Amino acid sequence: MKFAIIKERKNPPDRRVVFPPKLCKEVVAQFPELEFAVESSDIRFFNDNAYATAGFSPVDDITDCDVMFGVKEVPVEALIPNKKYFFFSHTIKKAAYNRKLLQAVLAKNIELYDHETITKASGSRLIGFGRYAGIVGAYNGFIAYGKKYNLWNMPKAEHLSSLDEMKQELDKLSLPNIKICLTGNGKVAHGSKEILDHLNVKQVSVEAYLTQEFDEAVYCRLDILDYNKRKDGQELDKYDFYANANEYDSDFMRFAKSTDYFIAGHFYDNKAPYLFTREDCKSEDFNIKVVADVSCDIDGPVACTIRPSTIADPIYGYNPETESEIDFMDDKAIVVMAVDNLPCELPKDASEGFGELFLEHVIPAFFNNDKDGVLERAKMTTSDGELAERYAYLQDYVDGKE
Repeated sequence: MKFAIIKERKNPPDRRVVFPPKLCKEVVAQFPELEFAVESSDIRFFNDNAYATAGFSPVDDITDCDVMFGVKEVPVEALIPNKKYFFFSHTIKKAAYNRKLLQAVLAKNIELYDHETITKASGSRLIGFGRYAGIVGAYNGFIAYGKKYNLWNMPKAEHLSSLDEMKQELDKLSLPNIKICLTGNGKVAHGSKEILDHLNVKQVSVEAYLTQEFDEAVYCRLDILDYNKRKDGQELDKYDFYANANEYDSDFMRFAKSTDYFIAGHFYDNKAPYLFTREDCKSEDFNIKVVADVSCDIDGPVACTIRPSTIADPIYGYNPETESEIDFMDDKAIVVMAVDNLPCELPKDASEGFGELFLEHVIPAFFNNDKDGVLERAKMTTSDGELAERYAYLQDYVDGKE
């Protein structure tokens, strides 16, 4: 079986890769029956020479490969028929802008395995860049806070060579006694927590966060039942929330009253209530000054996130009174950092972390008859141009009916 590391062709350019050179060597060492081809690229962080030095001289033609590994969406014209492809297709939630991509995948009899669909039997994801989204998001939030209050001037993450160098920059900070709120309990939130813990920000309980003042920076990490409450007043477990999110109201404003810097690291279900609304932002009790919206759901649960920002221009201001964008240095502004491709800013570390997970959880499935069902669950389309049964719900989306 021959695998290919494909060139990333989406704009803006993405410098990440599924397998860096060192990991390519590890994969082949563990599975000698496997071959690797590396498509030549002048974009990725690990250049052609790095792969050649590792024993994988880049090539221009990968049509003899069976399985194609990429990160971002592959342009329709670059898809090779009758192959297996792994990349983030952003189609499982029926994103309208990628309908033509899924249609082309089916027309070309391609087996598509979206990285988001690589899961355990329980449904939890096995691989992803979430940790690095959380890391870079929290770091960018501190950049925004420093700019807003003229406290420090940190370099962008994209200008740093590694996570270690990022942490060296964080070591230079002297934080004021601010309160930081972090939502989420997954890989994204864990990544943001990693930054807060590196800064030795003290973690405090919900009760302490809401009722006490501190002479140092502190943070509180919230799970879903901390900021959501049942409409009927019952106190049930999180599984009830998962099953009946529409029966809940947001209880986040009690935290907004105490928070200076908010990091949104949670997963948002469309059936759940918004954390805070545009009306909430206008309240005198709304104290949040800086938002790092790592989840980046536009016009959604974090009302001040009205558009994604970019790596080149990561910060904008939101005026609660006019519900519109404003200079982030304006006194009225809530500062918003909502970059929607944060891991791209740490391409080396993000690629290495992703590749390690891919080697652990996915590659073995090609050689053990997929005994854990990883590939079966992840396969969105079949080689005969049909949606896999698990993803049949996408047929109306493919047909343009929704």
